[in-house]
Amino acid sequence: MFEQTPVFGVTGWKNSGKTTLVSRLVAEITSRGFSVSTVKHAHHNFDIDQKGRDSYAHREAGAHEVALVSGRRWALMHELRGEDEPLLEDVLGKLAPCDLVIVEGYKRESHPKIEARRVGSKSDRPLAPDDPHIVALASDTSLIGEALPVFDIDNVAEIADFALRHSGLPNRKTSDRAVS
Repeated sequence: MFEQTPVFGVTGWKNSGKTTLVSRLVAEITSRGFSVSTVKHAHHNFDIDQKGRDSYAHREAGAHEVALVSGRRWALMHELRGEDEPLLEDVLGKLAPCDLVIVEGYKRESHPKIEARRVGSKSDRPLAPDDPHIVALASDTSLIGEALPVFDIDNVAEIADFALRHSGLPNRKTSDRAVS
């Protein structure tokens, strides 16, 4: 299924603006009429559930999976309980069909990605020289002498144009959609 669904990533060091860029790209691309799903990689022990909630009690009691379902959304939490972290391709295979998947993080995976660079991030060491899957850069400062395309990190429309073009999707603008 996901062999046909384009995957485009945003990678970078901590505090480089990845989450802000992904959120803004999702808003821009969905405003153009595309359906977008996201996958976010977390490097720490995260919890989307809260102590005191029924679903938290279910997980703490040992449930392997807990589904939360309401009239507005549903979520499935899967406890690894000693299993290895799933591969990105396995996570992608669990997503419903969509036009584009935007992946945040996953520095070492082989999907095309844009590297976010921001003054004040965890490191100023560029990732692109060591990752042939980084196809562009988005930065809050001028990057002179780069071989890859460089975008202003705040020029989300231009970054979206590039991501869509690179993913093989039609580059329709919000105004194009209103005319159709």
